[in-house]
Amino acid sequence: MPQFKQNYEYSYIPNPYYGQNGFKGKEPTLLDIPKYEDICHLLPKPIFEGREDYIACYEYAWKTAFSNLFHPFEGSGFVSDFIDTAFNGHLFMWDSSFILMFTKYANRIFPFQKTLDNFYALQHKDGFICREIDERTGTDFFARHEPVSTGPNILAWCEWVYFENFGDLDRLRAVYAPLRAYHIWMRRNFTWRDGSYFSSGLGCGMDNIPRLKEGYHHCYSNGKMIWVDACLQAALSCDMLIRMNEVLGGEDDVSDLVEEKKRLETLINTKLWDEATQFYYDMWDDDTLNGVKHLGGYWSLISHAIPQERVAGMVSHLENENEFNRPTPIPTLSFDNPNYSPAGDYWRGSAWAPTNYMVLKGLGEYGYDTLAHDLAKRYLDVVTAVYMKDGTLWENYAPESVSRGNSSRPNFVGWTGLAPISIFFEYVMGIRGDVPNNRIVWHVNCLEKHGIENYPFGCDNTLTLVCEGRDSLEEEPQISVTAAAPVDILICWNGKEKLIHAGE
Repeated sequence: MPQFKQNYEYSYIPNPYYGQNGFKGKEPTLLDIPKYEDICHLLPKPIFEGREDYIACYEYAWKTAFSNLFHPFEGSGFVSDFIDTAFNGHLFMWDSSFILMFTKYANRIFPFQKTLDNFYALQHKDGFICREIDERTGTDFFARHEPVSTGPNILAWCEWVYFENFGDLDRLRAVYAPLRAYHIWMRRNFTWRDGSYFSSGLGCGMDNIPRLKEGYHHCYSNGKMIWVDACLQAALSCDMLIRMNEVLGGEDDVSDLVEEKKRLETLINTKLWDEATQFYYDMWDDDTLNGVKHLGGYWSLISHAIPQERVAGMVSHLENENEFNRPTPIPTLSFDNPNYSPAGDYWRGSAWAPTNYMVLKGLGEYGYDTLAHDLAKRYLDVVTAVYMKDGTLWENYAPESVSRGNSSRPNFVGWTGLAPISIFFEYVMGIRGDVPNNRIVWHVNCLEKHGIENYPFGCDNTLTLVCEGRDSLEEEPQISVTAAAPVDILICWNGKEKLIHAGE
C-alpha cells in the first residue's frame, strides 16, 4: 500500500488568551497513586438501612475508580496524574468533566480535578482543545476543524462546580485563560451567522441520536443544523466565565460574553422553543424544528436559559410515561420517537449516568426535588440490581428492562460512578452541599434510616449525618449531626423545613 503524506498550511488565528495558559510546557506533577485498600476508610461511608446492595455497588464504584488512576506517560505532553475514561485508552473531554462530579467526594485523598490539566496543556495556539486525546502519545484523535473535533463545551461548568465546593482561587485563576481561549475558539469556528452553535453526533457526545435530516451521518455531520444542546452549553459557558471573572476581581473585559449570553438566550427562546409541545428542539437548515425530543434540551434548566414560565412544560415530559418516564429513567430519546429502542441502542433510548445527573441537577435548581428523588431512586435501583447480577457497572442501561443497554461496556467507572455515588448521595438520600453558604440542604424523601459518615464538606469540615427511620413522609425526620466545624443543615420534608446548627 502506498503511503500518502500531506503538508498542511499553518492556519492558526492568534487567540489573546493562549499566551496566559500556564499549563503549556509545565513539568509533570507526579504523586503516589493511592490503592483503594489503603484509603477506603477515608472515603464517605453511606448508611441505608436494608439496602446492602446500594453499599456494595458504591464500594465497587470507588474501587474501580482508584484502579483507573495513572501517571502521565512519557512523551505524551500530559502534566498531571489523571483518572482514565475507561473506554479506549483515550482521555475524553466530557467524560472527564462528569467523572469529576463524583470524585469531588475523594478530593482530600487524590486531586482528581487535575485530570483536566492535561487538556489545557495540549491546547492549540488558537485555543482549540480536542475532545479525545490518546493518553500514551498525547495525540489529538480528530483534526480541529472537523465537526466531531471537540465538545461538549462544559469544562468551565466543571471547574466552577469544583470552585464552589473547595473555593480554590489559585486553580480558578490558572484555568480561566485556557477556558476563555477555548470558548473563543468555539465561537469562531462552531457557529453560524446568527451566532447559534452546531456540533455533530460525536461532538455533542450523544453519538447516534436520530436528530439530523436524512442524508447526513448521525455521528459525523453537523447537518447545517442549529444544535440545541450546543447553544445551551455555550450560554452556560458564558455564564461560568463571567462568574469566574467576577470572583477573580473583574480584571478581564467580558462584555463579549455578556452580549453573547444575551444573544444566545434570545435565539434559543425564540427559535428553538415550540409552544405547542412545550419543548426545546434542534433546528434544521430550512428553519423548521426537527421535533426530536432528546435530553439535550434539558441543558436549558442547568444553564438557566429557560424563562420561569416554561419550566413546568419542560418538566412535564419527565413525568409522562409516553416520553421520558420509563421503567429505567431517564432515556436519552423520548419513548414516542419512532427510532426509540427498548434495548437502548446506545443513545436511542439508553439511560446514561451523565445525562441523568445533568437533568437531576436541573430539577434541583427549580425545586423539583421530589421528582428528582423518584427518578434518581428508580435509576439507582436498576443500576444496583444489574450490578448484583453482573458484578459490574455498565456504560448505559436499557430503558425498558433491568439490564444493561445492548451497546454497553462493562467496568465503566468511567462516568457511571455518578450513579452509586453522586446520584445516591445528592438525589436518593437528598444530601447536597452548599459550600459558599456554609450549609447542607437535605431533602428527606426516604423512610429508611439513612445518612453519611465521614462526609467531606469544603476543604476542612467533616460531618456525620443520620436520619432515623420513619413511618410516613409526613413524619418529621429525626436528624443527628456531628461536625468538625460550624455548619447549617437545612432539613426539607413534605413541604416543611427546619434548620439545624451543627459543630458549635
